[in-house]
Amino acid sequence: MKFVAFERTLQGTGASRRLRNADKVPGIVYGAGTPAKIELDHNALFFALKKEAFHSSILEMELAGKSEQVLLRDYQLHPFRPIVLHIDFQRVDATTKITKKVPLHFINEEESPAVKVDKCVVNHVVTELRIQCLASQLPEFLTVDLGQLVKGQSLHVNDIALPAGIKVMTQGKPNPVLVSASILTAEEEAAPVVVTAAAAAPTKGKKTEKQNKK
Repeated sequence: MKFVAFERTLQGTGASRRLRNADKVPGIVYGAGTPAKIELDHNALFFALKKEAFHSSILEMELAGKSEQVLLRDYQLHPFRPIVLHIDFQRVDATTKITKKVPLHFINEEESPAVKVDKCVVNHVVTELRIQCLASQLPEFLTVDLGQLVKGQSLHVNDIALPAGIKVMTQGKPNPVLVSASILTAEEEAAPVVVTAAAAAPTKGKKTEKQNKK
């Protein structure tokens, strides 16, 4: 993905506030040289952040007429308003070793024996993995094929095929579960409210206490 950034000369709380009032987002690019202060168009950045690839792939940043490869490293959002407050990028090249979270894409779930035959519920225990690789090898996502998943089975990290050069950082868990298939248990249906004929019928032959006093 490609985006355009502009050089930012002013800094400080007041300058950042003025940028935001002008629908700009202050940011910084670090790594492989001198950190560069940048600003980006807020609306373009806001919609870019909604795209999965913007978070998990190498980005091409155009700055001052030059293109650089960068990775999104961090961003800050307003606590309750749809506003991006700040963003950080890291410069990378083909030889840069990086650690990055990438999403998992699950395929063929509906065609698996667990779902198609046994009507199991497939639980996606993990939806992203932290990996380590060279920047040139960074995948946009990892594919998990569930086509052979059977009833009662769990798929672990070691069960999926990884592209060359990709190492999963399990953070102390040697082989964590990614997906499990279990039988769908019948939920107890809420007992329907039964209205008896006596309760529903109007009390035609009865007089109220007020009528009896007349």
